[in-house]
Amino acid sequence: MSIAEADPIIRFAVMTLFPEAFSAVTEWGVTGRAFQGGICSLHLQDPRREAVDRHGTVDDRPYGGGPGMVMQAPILAASLEKVKTAIGSDAKTIALTPQGQKLDAPLARSLSTESALILVAGRYEGLDERFLARHVDLEVSVGDFVVSGGELPAMLLIDAIVRWLPGVLGHESSAEQDSFSEGLLDCPHYTRPEVFDGDRVPQVLLSGDHAAIASWRRAQAIRRTLDRRPDLLAWEQVTPEDRALLEKWDLLTPDGGRHS
Repeated sequence: MSIAEADPIIRFAVMTLFPEAFSAVTEWGVTGRAFQGGICSLHLQDPRREAVDRHGTVDDRPYGGGPGMVMQAPILAASLEKVKTAIGSDAKTIALTPQGQKLDAPLARSLSTESALILVAGRYEGLDERFLARHVDLEVSVGDFVVSGGELPAMLLIDAIVRWLPGVLGHESSAEQDSFSEGLLDCPHYTRPEVFDGDRVPQVLLSGDHAAIASWRRAQAIRRTLDRRPDLLAWEQVTPEDRALLEKWDLLTPDGGRHS
């Protein structure tokens, strides 16, 4: 896919052996509308185009032995040069690797301010370290686990970034209210019917009192984060003001343990 004629807010490029996989972000859902509407653009570059043999070889056995194959630095570097010619030499280059900085909301929001990003989706055992050292500005990991290649992590990163672009979400404050935007999990949400299997929607959400609703949602987000993700928020980090909110909505437990 080439760059859109309209000037996009951000230009993405992905170096990948499987360019067809990225239709998942360019043709569907919120990200699909953003790409089709020209808010962002995507250039796909297959490193096999730079292979020097008839088999399209892009990898080789690792020096020192061991399992797997390693993608070759010269081929990756040549492919990167073509990408920069296509979307601009000012683009920041990001490799999706298990040893990279863990992807979170602040990182995605920060990257959404860039004008152009090149994502390197590796395969096999990984990328030659010399390519990473010479040509990559940032390594990003989507979690402490291993997947078969960098395509899915690259799509996750694109989706996380695109949500922060103006005009992408239906409501301008939606990204601000998502989970992790303030370092907290999201509060519970409800919709019709008002009663389901005997469970009623919390009365405060039906009250029309926007200040009370905001207070309840904040307290629920804090309680949920304390219970489910203590790595994000420990009891000692809860401010006196937020402790007061927990007490107001009967969510206060002195030890920060699970609320029954």
